[in-house]
Amino acid sequence: MAPGVKALWDEVESRVAAGDRFADLFATGPAGAGGSAGLSGPVGAAQLKISVHMATAVGIDTLEASLPPGAESYPALTPRLGAAFWYEREIHDAFGVVPEGHPRLAPLVRPDSPEASALPRHVTGYGLFTIPHGPVRSGALESIEYLVETPGEAIPHLNMRVFYKHRGVQDRFTGMTTADAVLLAERTEGIASVAHALAFSHAIERIAGCEPPATAQLVRVLHAELERIANHLDVAVRLADAAGLAVATARFALHKERVLRLVSRLCGSRFGRGVVVPGGISAPPLLPPAQLRAALDGLAKPVAADATALMTTSSFLDRLRGTGPLTPERARQHGALAVPSAKSHVAGDALVRLRVRWEEVDQSFRLLRQVADDLAERAPDLFSVTCQPVSGRAVGWAEAPQGEVLYDVNLEGGRITRCHPRSASFHNLVLMHEVFTGDILTDFPFIEASFGLSVAGVAL
Repeated sequence: MAPGVKALWDEVESRVAAGDRFADLFATGPAGAGGSAGLSGPVGAAQLKISVHMATAVGIDTLEASLPPGAESYPALTPRLGAAFWYEREIHDAFGVVPEGHPRLAPLVRPDSPEASALPRHVTGYGLFTIPHGPVRSGALESIEYLVETPGEAIPHLNMRVFYKHRGVQDRFTGMTTADAVLLAERTEGIASVAHALAFSHAIERIAGCEPPATAQLVRVLHAELERIANHLDVAVRLADAAGLAVATARFALHKERVLRLVSRLCGSRFGRGVVVPGGISAPPLLPPAQLRAALDGLAKPVAADATALMTTSSFLDRLRGTGPLTPERARQHGALAVPSAKSHVAGDALVRLRVRWEEVDQSFRLLRQVADDLAERAPDLFSVTCQPVSGRAVGWAEAPQGEVLYDVNLEGGRITRCHPRSASFHNLVLMHEVFTGDILTDFPFIEASFGLSVAGVAL
């Protein structure tokens, strides 16, 4: 056992009770001892360090404790804090160390485990069977397998297998320079390329003690908010398609395409890649501020009009109202991020999650207009500062469309010795286990789309 870890859990539990938010949990070991790919097996005599990130009102705190050399287990945090459920499964996949007392230690991101092929059963009774939905599904959807345990229509239990997307991204950072690593960060979760690049760059800038120029920070906001709008429009596309609303599906797909084309006109990449670098941005926008403002005005009005039309379509609202509810109390208990938290709405269902997205789209357009106006008034300025730290460790974070992204980066000799990314998708997707309970099979696409998460962001 590990008394140091037990004391760590006591502090985590106390901090959560005091209002801090549990944000991340991971383990690190000496080079060659396990790893994110989860193919190295148990760590043997190596010493593991357990790290927890806690979100406070002013930033991110890091709490740590070490396991004794050769330890094969530690007391699980999950029975005390349910949000640790997937985090401890990931640690077990990577290092083979057992969190004793964990309620279900099935493989999460390790696809080569013998247990990965078994069909688990959590609900028993007459007429109950399991529907394996995925990993290959119709349409351009990510590889994930939903195991639906059902008597035929209602869904009393849902399980998920996310390891089909596992790429060993965390290990790939090791040995990279910061200039190369930011390119990998952008590709960690494609729908949040800008947010991941920002979180990584913030960590590097904290190690170096540098601050990007004001103009660069404005351009970063520009790309981050356009990324948010594109993601929220994609959710609208998927929800409208699930409801069989062909016109709405086409309209919101058009709006999303126009946003992506604007991003491409600004930087040459539809995903905003290659813009954010440690120390600032790689180059100024390719569009002058006046053209940017005109393009934004041309986008905001039709998006708002179509959103109003969609949200007054009774057949559409009926499919979302009461579907996949996540109460604000449960969201706070889990530390849910961004839209799933729905702090300003009581119902917490798929309809509420879409309403929150429209509120964010409106706010994003307001911010973008301010950015365009500020850029127009600014004299030519620096776009980056030198940011090449040699050694150190820091945590960077940024707000993706899905919620908070974290990067815990360690440098030695100018190269990365460890980089731990945590996407909002990883933190939030586990809640899908719960929100399906009580719903029926035809609600499935609405609930999945309403969360707006990325499987690639889970199985790094």
